[in-house]
Amino acid sequence: MRRVGKKKMPIYHIVAADSRAARNGTFLEVLGRYDPRQNPPVITASEGRVFYWLKSGARPTDTVRSLFRRTGLWLRWNLTRRGLDEARIATELEKWQMAQPLKRQREATRRAKHAAIRKKAKKTAAPETPPAPPAQA
Repeated sequence: MRRVGKKKMPIYHIVAADSRAARNGTFLEVLGRYDPRQNPPVITASEGRVFYWLKSGARPTDTVRSLFRRTGLWLRWNLTRRGLDEARIATELEKWQMAQPLKRQREATRRAKHAAIRKKAKKTAAPETPPAPPAQA
């Protein structure tokens, strides 16, 4: 991933690069874009070019792999690698897409639950007001 955009407003290009190159150094090709500031984050990638580089032996970083998983691109790649036909791949991707709203809903409830737990823990951990100093006579 290559960081572009203004200060405090990142946008990332998903690029094919030599593993020895710096993050913002030379790269071979821009394959897509990731904008984390949107809600939900916007991930676009050229499927054909991504598959070309993966077939050529490119290894995505953990972050890029997780982005591909979010879009379903990684599932399609794995199904293609296993040698499944296009009809079977289409049905598997359709099943995956049908499960995504439920997954997002579970994730949202989990986050809300954890936020409530953190808020409650923060309240109980807050120090009480110290007692007033004794009056001097």
